[in-house]
Amino acid sequence: MFTSEKGVVEEWLSEFKTLPETSLPNYATNLKDKSSLVSSLYKVIQEPQSELLEPVCHQLFEFYRSGEEQLLRFTLQFLPELIWCYLAVSASRNVHSSGCIEALLLGVYNLEIVDKQGHSKVLSFTIPSLSKPSVYHEPSSIGSMALTESALSQHGLSKVVYSGPHPQREMLTAQNRFEVLTFLLLCYNAALTYMPSVSLQSLCQICSRICVCGYPRQHVRKYKGISSRVPVSSGFMVQMLTGIYFAFYNGEWDLAQKALDDIIYRAQLELYPEPLLVANAIQASLPHGAMKSSKEGARCIQVEITPTSSRISRNAVTSMSIRGHRWKRHEQPDNNNDTTELGILVIPEISVTNVAGERTGNGEKGRTLGEIDAQHIQGVQETTTDPRTESKGLPEIRRQKSVRKMMEDGINSPGRVQF
Repeated sequence: MFTSEKGVVEEWLSEFKTLPETSLPNYATNLKDKSSLVSSLYKVIQEPQSELLEPVCHQLFEFYRSGEEQLLRFTLQFLPELIWCYLAVSASRNVHSSGCIEALLLGVYNLEIVDKQGHSKVLSFTIPSLSKPSVYHEPSSIGSMALTESALSQHGLSKVVYSGPHPQREMLTAQNRFEVLTFLLLCYNAALTYMPSVSLQSLCQICSRICVCGYPRQHVRKYKGISSRVPVSSGFMVQMLTGIYFAFYNGEWDLAQKALDDIIYRAQLELYPEPLLVANAIQASLPHGAMKSSKEGARCIQVEITPTSSRISRNAVTSMSIRGHRWKRHEQPDNNNDTTELGILVIPEISVTNVAGERTGNGEKGRTLGEIDAQHIQGVQETTTDPRTESKGLPEIRRQKSVRKMMEDGINSPGRVQF
């Protein structure tokens, strides 16, 4: 650590001690723009033997419990690096050198598990139903869910997941270590949109280091430092994946891709189903090419949402439109001049029975139908060669419905049927 960086940290430590409470909001607003201070604090945290580590951790805890939102987020941005330093020291069996980091992590944990009145928090999350549309999916594209999700949603049987109440912790042990660290990563992920790019880079890097240290892939990644394996839990890896998924679309594509591959590698070795499920789902949803976007500002996922209102074309052919068109056609007057000029088809009246209105016998049925068919063909030929239609230039087309068809449809009652 250079002398200039050490001087920046010492000035920051002394400035906050003499700061009046009235000027605290302005101080918190201007603090996030001090990039040189942030980089110097990262170097202090990465050196466990630094003499500035203890006062830095103490001041970061003062920021967190001050109640100022900007100061709270300033402390949260160092949380991934603090977790890595604690796990690295714990894996090397040098627990005494991580006392101040452990105290800071425990202090943040004990503050987050209670509300402002000191009561234990119970976090709840309602699992969304696939039968209802969201920004990620449309129920119509999934298929029929009549007996599963839809039935449950209609009866109001939605599944709610609860987290808490969490007990107070006075020290970190091998038994409760990842319970505390998993909850801390959950708090960090809740403020991901406020984290700067340097914090997202730190998150991706520590995820890769935690997953490959002590394994053959460490030599491929060329990570130096500890060579012993760092134990992880399934829930802790799922929280790491949440932050990495956000980093993909916020300017850290390469680091997030490397971290995702390392988490899948470690989850396969540990046979953890939850991280494998989440990691494979993230990998399957990623676009083929890297997101060539600026690192300034948050990026969003582009999804195509179909409108909720039904869109039916006004010109769509339905049974009602066909029926209405048929009625409109028959209600038109029988005017030869108008019909030939407008090109409207005229369907003449067809007699199904004989003139006397009596039903034909079985023996006469074949003869009668044959004669009518012959007359039908002759009538069509006569209409096509009518000189009156040729003189007008527009041929008049007349269609007669087959009597055979009407007889087969079961019209047995005597009389005249008009169409």
